[in-house]
Amino acid sequence: ATGSTFQYLLVQKTGAQKNVGLIQLNRPQALNALCEGLMAELRRALEAMETDPQVGAIVLTGSQKAFAAGADIKEMQNKTFQECYSGAFLGGWDKVSIVRKPIIAAVNGYALGGGCELAMMCDIIYAGEKAQFGQPEILLGTIPGAGGTQRLTRAVGKSLAMEMVLTGDRISA
Repeated sequence: ATGSTFQYLLVQKTGAQKNVGLIQLNRPQALNALCEGLMAELRRALEAMETDPQVGAIVLTGSQKAFAAGADIKEMQNKTFQECYSGAFLGGWDKVSIVRKPIIAAVNGYALGGGCELAMMCDIIYAGEKAQFGQPEILLGTIPGAGGTQRLTRAVGKSLAMEMVLTGDRISA
C-alpha cells in the first residue's frame, strides 16, 4: 500500500519500528468528503495494511480542519432511491469495521455524517480539542445511512444519539 499511488490518501508506515500503518484522508478542497474514489482507495489501503505482517495497528486521520466532512453530496444528489438500493450504494463502506487489526481514528476538526460514521467504525477514537462530531443528514431530509444510527446509539447513548440525528446538532469531544 505504501508503494501504491493514491489520489485521495497519504499512506505510510510510521513509528520507531515502522509497524504502524498511517492512512491520512487527503482531499482538502472538499474537507475530505468521502467520494467513491476515496472510499475505494481506503479499502485498498486497509486490505494492504491488514495483510502486511509488519503492521500491528492502523491510524486513520484527516486534517486539522476536517477528519471527513461526510459523504460527497455532489455524487449523491442526483441518485434515486432505486439507483442507490440496486447499485449497492455505500457498499464496502464497512471495510473499516471488519479489519482484524486495531484501527485508531485520530480526529480533529469536522467528523460529520459519513465522516462521523467512519470514525465510529474504528476501534478507538482519539479526538483533538477541535473535533466536532455530528450527523447533519436530517438537514438534507435524510438520516445516517452507513450504520450511524446504530453505532452512535452505542457510543453516546440513546438520548444524545436521538438528539443528534433528529436535530443535526454537533458535539465536541
